[in-house]
Amino acid sequence: GPVRAVKNVSFEVRRGEVFAIVGESGSGKSVTAMTILGLVPSPPAIIEGEGIFWKGEDLLRVSPARMRSVRGNEISIIFQDPLTALNPVHTVGRQVAEMARIHEKISKKAAHKRAIEMLGLVGIPQPNKRADMHPHEFSGGMRQRAMIAMAITCNPDLLIADEPTTALDVTVQAQVLDVLLEIKDEIDSAIMLITHDLGVVAGLADHVMVMYAGRQVETGNADEVFYRSRHPYTLGLLASLPRLDDTGVEKLLPIRGAPPSLINIPSGCAFHPRCDFARDNCSVDVPDLRPVDSEHHYAACHYAEELENVDFRAIREGAGT
Repeated sequence: GPVRAVKNVSFEVRRGEVFAIVGESGSGKSVTAMTILGLVPSPPAIIEGEGIFWKGEDLLRVSPARMRSVRGNEISIIFQDPLTALNPVHTVGRQVAEMARIHEKISKKAAHKRAIEMLGLVGIPQPNKRADMHPHEFSGGMRQRAMIAMAITCNPDLLIADEPTTALDVTVQAQVLDVLLEIKDEIDSAIMLITHDLGVVAGLADHVMVMYAGRQVETGNADEVFYRSRHPYTLGLLASLPRLDDTGVEKLLPIRGAPPSLINIPSGCAFHPRCDFARDNCSVDVPDLRPVDSEHHYAACHYAEELENVDFRAIREGAGT
C-alpha cells in the first residue's frame, strides 16, 4: 500500500530568515525539501495538497519549463553529500558556471568569470586555480563550499540547505555555517535549514519546525520551541543533549525506543509508544496541530498546555529510566 512519507505539513518562510526543519532520520525533512523543488519523481510518488505557493504560483501546477526556471535560479539546494552531488569528471569551475549559463544565458567566458567570483565569495582560496580542479582534489569542507557556490550563483531568494555540515569536523562545520549566514545577508535570501543538530539550530534559526514520522509536531520561533517546548518529542530531543553546565549529570537521557516504520505508523499520535506523557486517548486520536501560547507557536499534542515549564529530565529520572 501507499507510504505517507510526509503528511499535513504547512509552513511559510520569510525573506531574510533562517527556517529550520528538525527531526530524526526518516521524519520527512528531506522529502519535504525535494517536493518543493519538484525532485520527487511522480509516479511513483503521489503528491497531494492545497499547493506549494511561491511568489503567488503553485509549484505543484506550473509547467515543467517554469519549474526548471525556478529550480537553481529562484530556489536552490545544497545537498548533504557534495562528493556524490558533484560530477567527478568535470572541473568545479565548470559545474558552478553551468548554473549561470543555464539560467542567465550568458557566454561561456562570462560564466567562468562568475564561477571564480562565487568560489572566492564562499572563501575558497586561490579561486582562479581551484576553478580548474576536480572535486576529488578538494577537501570535504572545500567541496561543501563549492556546493554553496553553485547554489548561490544566480542569487536565489530561497536557499535550501539539506544537512549541509554532515561528515564535516566541528571546526569546518562552523566555517561552513558562517559562510551560509554571510551569503544570506549578501544576497538577501532566506535559508531553509534541514538538520538533526539542535545545537546548529539554536545558534542560527529564527523559526523552527520539528517533524516526527512525516508530520510536523511543533512549530514556532526558535525561543518558543527551545525554551517553551509544548510537545513531548521536542522535550525529549532537548533533554537528550549533553550540556556543559550539567556537571552533576552522569548519563544522557535518550528518547526511548526508535522512530516507527512509515509502513506501520502507530495509531493515534505516532509518538505515543515512546512518550512519557501518553494517556489512553493518545493511542486512538490523532492530535491536531494547534496554537499553544502564541499565535505563531503550534504543537500537535493533546496535552500541550500541561507541558508548560515541565522538567522532562526530572520526570525521566523519577521513573528510573
